[in-house]
Amino acid sequence: MIKRALILALPIGAVLAVLAVLTPAGIAQRDVGLMDPDEAQAQLERATRESRRAEARAARLAREAEAASEAAERTAREAAAIAAQIQRAEADIAATRARFSLARTDRAAIAARLAERQQPLARLTGALQTTARRPLALSALQPGSLKELVYVRAVLDSAIPQIRSRTAALRSDLDAVKRLEQSASDALEALRQNEQTLQARREELAELETRQRLALREARSTASREAERALALAEETRDLDGLMGRIDAAASLRRELASLPGPVMRPANIGEGGAVSSAAAPDPVPSASPTTAAAPPRDFQLPVQGRTLAGFGERRDSGLRSTGLALAPVPGAQIVAPATGRVVFAGPYRGYGRIVIIEHAGGWTSLVTGLERTTVGVGDEVIGGSPLGSASRQEPSITLELRREGEPVNPLQFLG
Repeated sequence: MIKRALILALPIGAVLAVLAVLTPAGIAQRDVGLMDPDEAQAQLERATRESRRAEARAARLAREAEAASEAAERTAREAAAIAAQIQRAEADIAATRARFSLARTDRAAIAARLAERQQPLARLTGALQTTARRPLALSALQPGSLKELVYVRAVLDSAIPQIRSRTAALRSDLDAVKRLEQSASDALEALRQNEQTLQARREELAELETRQRLALREARSTASREAERALALAEETRDLDGLMGRIDAAASLRRELASLPGPVMRPANIGEGGAVSSAAAPDPVPSASPTTAAAPPRDFQLPVQGRTLAGFGERRDSGLRSTGLALAPVPGAQIVAPATGRVVFAGPYRGYGRIVIIEHAGGWTSLVTGLERTTVGVGDEVIGGSPLGSASRQEPSITLELRREGEPVNPLQFLG
């Protein structure tokens, strides 16, 4: 009976051995960091959702690039498709980090449960091993040993079911530990592959941007005066709201000028009549009506995905309410254009890092701040998803503002 109990208790020794390796050094580790379980779960859901969206955008833009007839449009959509692939890889990396963190958290919880059971099980195992090493004949010769043996047998008869039950529970925990170890190992391998994919996509985008710069070098030289005016405007304004107001005013002026009728055409035969009537003059370009202005850019999207730091309308430390949306993306994240439009400002601006302001059709303007690097210049035409640059690698914070006729609006209400 004693030997039978000892055999049943043998898995406990395996448990004690496993406990020695249930530490953060138990598997090959990388500096991926541990997150709060709720935060890790939220990041996993957010990153998985954005990965699917980025994959769909990349496929759509790739199809549009193949169908484009003009080289410039094809190149722009190819760049946007690569940027979407970069954002997908970034989302996959964020999801993998969350999975790894959740696996390690679950493993630590199981290790704590096993450690809690370790001491009583170790004492029980030691007592059984000591009893098993005593010869049965010697126990029979000792005074009172037969009586004690009967007691031991009775105790073991009641203890063996408990030992069997606890051993089964421990086996289940050990199986769970093995599954979590495999899950963490798979996450590390997926992280390595996603990082390689991300690096390859970034190199592909850098090569495409180099070709674009060479092709646009001549056109950029003609836009240098406009860029200089934009920089002068930035120096004249005292804050970002002032800069946005001046740019919105300039955009309104351009729209008004575009709506003016063209020159009255000279008649072919002056002797046959006077000037052509106004009815024969070309129709003026209609200005943006309230209905047109109310329609947001059809391809509007967030420039980057990440945890929300401040929502639209939230009160800031200064006491003023936020006029945009602040996001915390992954370090060095790819930043893209929120929608199709024309870049009217791109460069550093007083405490906001590098910023990009894009003028859209219908009286809309978007502002993206917090970039560490920009890859666009004033006068560039962009489509929704075109690469604008990248976020900082140290605690990045990207802010998006969307304005309609100069008035800030909540960008979240226009997301699909």
